[in-house]
Amino acid sequence: MISDLHLPLILLAAFVATASPGPAILAISGLSMNSGRRYGLAMAAGVTTGSLIWSVAAAFGLGAIMLANAWAFEVVRYFGAGYLLYLAYKSGRSAMTKGGTVSSSVSAKSYRAAYGKGLALHLTNPKAILFFGSLYSIGVPQDAPISSLAIIIGAVALQSALVFHGYALIFSSAPMVAGYARLRRWCEGAFAIVFAFAGIKILTARITGN
Repeated sequence: MISDLHLPLILLAAFVATASPGPAILAISGLSMNSGRRYGLAMAAGVTTGSLIWSVAAAFGLGAIMLANAWAFEVVRYFGAGYLLYLAYKSGRSAMTKGGTVSSSVSAKSYRAAYGKGLALHLTNPKAILFFGSLYSIGVPQDAPISSLAIIIGAVALQSALVFHGYALIFSSAPMVAGYARLRRWCEGAFAIVFAFAGIKILTARITGN
């Protein structure tokens, strides 16, 4: 029964993990300020899709399989770290440029590109595997029916969509955009530092699964 699944606690844990500042939130915020609301919403949709994919995978045991097979988890880990370091490079390069934001990591040429960036950012996030794996293994009984799993997946997905798209709406507001225009190089420098820190942290972390 759904009452046995501790849905409020699951949603609270998911909200804390989703709303906490990280590379995905930073990218959504930066793109929203740099390119506008629609681009930010497109990236938010990509991140939400990535979150949904890992949620479904964890619900049906794929997360546990990946953690049990270290090589699969390591592939995601190195791809994720590499992608973050690539974003750090582009942000750093943009911060050193006085002109436009062509090389910025928080820019996109189309809505599809923005969506793809968000999706790639979350699919290559090893912490998402760990989070959703822990969420379903701790908060959901092993004998939970498919209908209950569907409710959990849907509720977490809806909450994630509201959070990610909410950030896009907030940071695409006129005051945020104006502030970014004035402090673009400083913002890009901050993005570079955060992306680089996250990438290095993922590379050097010792994460193992049982």
